[in-house]
Amino acid sequence: MFHVKHPDAEPDQNVSRETDGEKMEQRETLEKAFASAGLPLTGTQIDAFLKYALILQEWNLKFNLTAVTEFEEIVTRHFLDSAAPVFEAFLPEGRIIDVGSGAGFPGIPLKILCPDREIVLLDSLRKRVGFLEHVIGELELKGIAAVHGRAEDLARDAQYREKFDLATARAVAPLNVLTEFCVPFIRTGGEFLAYKSEAAENELQTAKKALKTLGIGPVETRFFLLPGTEYRRCLIRAVKTKPTPAVYPRKAGTVSKKPL
Repeated sequence: MFHVKHPDAEPDQNVSRETDGEKMEQRETLEKAFASAGLPLTGTQIDAFLKYALILQEWNLKFNLTAVTEFEEIVTRHFLDSAAPVFEAFLPEGRIIDVGSGAGFPGIPLKILCPDREIVLLDSLRKRVGFLEHVIGELELKGIAAVHGRAEDLARDAQYREKFDLATARAVAPLNVLTEFCVPFIRTGGEFLAYKSEAAENELQTAKKALKTLGIGPVETRFFLLPGTEYRRCLIRAVKTKPTPAVYPRKAGTVSKKPL
């Protein structure tokens, strides 16, 4: 159905070329996974996810974007997991920044599912930003941009500081560190949404000081099993009740080494 070649990639004889039957199986796998979560996909969304998966597999031959490379696992552990705030009815309205977007999770799946949302994908590695820009172009996504930079630096830029309704992140850092990366981007009254595992309660205990210091109010958690799997996941969501003190985020390197 799709074949997208990264211009700097090695010859792609190692990438399997699916038969028509295999392409149909992939389409059915994708549709079934999202249907199990109560999210029937449109034809446009199906095509976008299939194309995204193929680009990810091909670029992964050259760059280490993800350890998850089998199509079925990409669908469940990346696409469906990223979609959790949608099928759990846990996604706030407004402009989104995806901090530490990596290979585009959760930001790109959220954009495919919610095309009217404005989304910024932030990552500190130039090669990953190049990948994100390539995906955005190939999928012809509008209202989404990939930005290169460190959260600690960009959150001090007036163009980004407290300019978003929602900051989200997945598989980036422990919650006490993640809070300082994300919260300075959120306007007062906006929300922080973190993707976490079943160990979220322990992280919440450790992050109490960071959440309070950075202006986050009461926290709501949503535990669930990822549909069709045995993966126990958690979404942590909270409202920002006051502006973040000007001293945060601290300079690059400090946040991870000396968490609040």
